[in-house]
Amino acid sequence: MRVWVDLTNSPHVLVLRPVVQRLRAAGHEVQVTARDFAQTVELARRHGMDAQVIGHHRGGRVAAKALGLADRSFALARWARGRRFDLALGHGSNDVTVAARLLRIPCSTMFDYEWATVQHTVNCRLAQAVVVPDAIPPERLDRYGARRKLAPYAGLKEEYYLADLEPDPAVLDELGVAADQPLAVVRTPPSVSLYHRFENDVFAGVLQHLRERAQTVVLPRTSDQRAELARAGGFVVPERAIDAPSLVALADVVVSAGGTMNREAVALGTPVWTTFEGRLGAVDERLIAEGRLRKLARPEDVVVAARGAGGGGPERVRRDPQVLVDLLCRPVAR
Repeated sequence: MRVWVDLTNSPHVLVLRPVVQRLRAAGHEVQVTARDFAQTVELARRHGMDAQVIGHHRGGRVAAKALGLADRSFALARWARGRRFDLALGHGSNDVTVAARLLRIPCSTMFDYEWATVQHTVNCRLAQAVVVPDAIPPERLDRYGARRKLAPYAGLKEEYYLADLEPDPAVLDELGVAADQPLAVVRTPPSVSLYHRFENDVFAGVLQHLRERAQTVVLPRTSDQRAELARAGGFVVPERAIDAPSLVALADVVVSAGGTMNREAVALGTPVWTTFEGRLGAVDERLIAEGRLRKLARPEDVVVAARGAGGGGPERVRRDPQVLVDLLCRPVAR
């Protein structure tokens, strides 16, 4: 089988890494395309996926996103035409579902946040399988035409793609961070996302709070955020792609305004706080109800405690990535 995997954002590299590995180990040919955005291309290469770079991010405005979708989808279709793919895969990639439909290639899509309306209206209608966590009530996806295509899985996607992770302390040396000192990891807000259009005063406050109490590694999403952090000073800001999952696993606390790093911390057993101000998805609703994820109201609520000294954290959970492989391959299952 010839499989096409498209990566449009940095987290998707980690999500689809074990899928690519399992497919190749089973004897299938896998080719990867990537959008030049954030650290997607660099991470893909770091994880052994020699991706063909096609297109770039057009910015956060709706009109720019629409133009980017059209341009990149047609560029992908031109690249894929004649390569005789049997299946196309993506995590929230509108581009690959549009291109696959143009070329009549069966396609599967994944996501775990149900309120990205524009994205899912496209993906769910064009894909043949919609792979989502079972925490999302099916009725929330009816508006996207997904009900008959759903392929649900238990738990978090992070519990699958991080199942084989054994934290590498080399990332601490790479960042110049001391292993015997309190460590906080912070992920900035996804300021270009349509579903997160808020100025977050709590987030700014927590940066100051953590800087005074711990070694604080901040992972920015954009060059503007990086420049702002440099002006503020007092933070460790990586200049290139790093082994972020190992960093999260070794941290004493994680604070993130997005979703993926929050759930990575939960999956890896690290105490985690969310400052997300958009509409909560079902996955985060469940994690908060279970006490595995905490919603941050005040910066001073974050306690930086050594994990071995009462810092606590959720229990680590590992799940077999083959489950995701099988679900994603449903459109061509025989």
